[in-house]
Amino acid sequence: MNFNSLVDQAIDNTICTSVPLFGPELVICVTIFVLLATRVLPLVEKIDAFYLALIGLFVALCIPFGGQPWRMLASSDEFARVEIFSGMLVYDGFTVFMRGILLVFAILLLLLVRLSKVFDRRDGTDIYTLLLGATLGLSLMASANHLLMIFLAVEMASVPSYVLAGMRKDRRLSSEAALKYSIYGAGTAGIMLYGISLVAGVTNTLHLPTVATRLATMWPELSVEQTYVLALGGLMIMIGLAFKLSAVPFHFWCPDVFEGASAEVNAFLSVASKAAALALLVRVVIGVGVIPSTADHSTVALAHVPPAVETTFLNVSDEQPGEPSNGIRGVASGPSRAGPAGLRNFMGLLIAVIAAVTCTFGNLAAYGQRNINRLLAYSTIAHAGYMMMAVPPVVAMTSQNIDGAEKAVAALAMYMVIYLFMNLGAFSIVAILRDQLGSEEIADYAGLIRRSPGISICFAVILFSLVGIPPLAGFIGKFAIFAALVDGWKVSGHGYLMALLIVGGINTAVSLFYYLRVVRVIAIDPEPENRRSSEGSLVSRVQFGYVLLVTIPVVFFFFQWDWLSQLARAATTHLLS
Repeated sequence: MNFNSLVDQAIDNTICTSVPLFGPELVICVTIFVLLATRVLPLVEKIDAFYLALIGLFVALCIPFGGQPWRMLASSDEFARVEIFSGMLVYDGFTVFMRGILLVFAILLLLLVRLSKVFDRRDGTDIYTLLLGATLGLSLMASANHLLMIFLAVEMASVPSYVLAGMRKDRRLSSEAALKYSIYGAGTAGIMLYGISLVAGVTNTLHLPTVATRLATMWPELSVEQTYVLALGGLMIMIGLAFKLSAVPFHFWCPDVFEGASAEVNAFLSVASKAAALALLVRVVIGVGVIPSTADHSTVALAHVPPAVETTFLNVSDEQPGEPSNGIRGVASGPSRAGPAGLRNFMGLLIAVIAAVTCTFGNLAAYGQRNINRLLAYSTIAHAGYMMMAVPPVVAMTSQNIDGAEKAVAALAMYMVIYLFMNLGAFSIVAILRDQLGSEEIADYAGLIRRSPGISICFAVILFSLVGIPPLAGFIGKFAIFAALVDGWKVSGHGYLMALLIVGGINTAVSLFYYLRVVRVIAIDPEPENRRSSEGSLVSRVQFGYVLLVTIPVVFFFFQWDWLSQLARAATTHLLS
């Protein structure tokens, strides 16, 4: 096959297969272009950018090209794993599910930005453009299948976030937050890129499934120096992921940025950024440790793959786009192969330790906070630890129980949906109260229930759901994660999974106290004199309607969790098989 034939085949596969499955992202790109045009073209300059952004997100969510999350309840077979753009990205049910979460959140966040009016109309155009640009990067993170694409997606999501953190031009803390965020981000990006180069240097590939295969064939013959280089490269890549997750010890930016940025931006950093980073963590763990198969759900150690198994590509997949992908040609009908036992145990134990430390630190550090944004920042850190607890069972069960590993990812997916409404609800209330009270200090919420009982009750419901108290959806999310830990312990027998379960249970009890302190201030502490002189509710009907809109799912999903569980399970059906 000559060069021209290869080019024609690549173009044909891209246009016929990859582009249709990439439809929602293309719609976001077009929307961003239209938003930018409103700033320079006189004919469209008077069009409100809010409606353009909202229409673009709705179209991206509802177009049949690329799949719609709710269609997975009818049939998940149409969302079988397919590598697109020569293996740079992967399309499957998990991609569609995460894309749906990000788009729904972006729509709700746009409504909050419009409602709070923290940015004027001209700045609003910039805000919408940056939010859509970051959402595009986060969507690519959730579907990345190549180490270079991981780096590019992380940077595409991070750079707009740096600007968003500094959009409060009237606050010095906002500029300081943006500066700290960008400095930390640049440092971790450099470390992550160097780690990618180390892994590529040893394995001679950047395509994740091929990395797993090369490690399988090389593992018995790796020298001590190569093992150290691989370990160092893996740790450096983990630093980049830990930064996006605000996992300890790479959490330093989070409290300061949350205090300086607006509550609307904090909601974006807390929900969308964390969800995409967790999806990327799952992709990396599975991509490095497992070669998915369409044949069956059995697994064998990668160390047992015969040396005769070779690949013919260096940087991208050798498979034809549009075919169900196993990440490597020649083993499409064979069983899935999990990574070497030592590598799997190292990954699982490392993530478990980070999750336990992150969860514990976040809950303990939240105690002394007087600013509600800083308290919710540490709460975000703690919940990142909770959600990371679902990943070690995935690693532990990939070689013995593929179905159990997929259920563990489904538990994480459930938590993500519930966490979206909990944290968006919390930050939306903070944003509304900031505009009315002119303060984000917890002490200024004293006696709020006497003036605005509706929003006070919604805030209490959300905070108790963040603890994980029934009958609220936060209980379902944590229970699913803890159940995955138990299943992983039963299958693998790893003691650290049971230890992680105990740490999670203790932290759940510990977190009750600082959330309860906020509720006590709102419901019990006396109302300040200056507020008593004013009349009427502090919150308008439209604002309360929005808060109620995002609070209702926090209760609804506790009673209708089976529907959510089925959707999450359908999204992960073809993740490993």
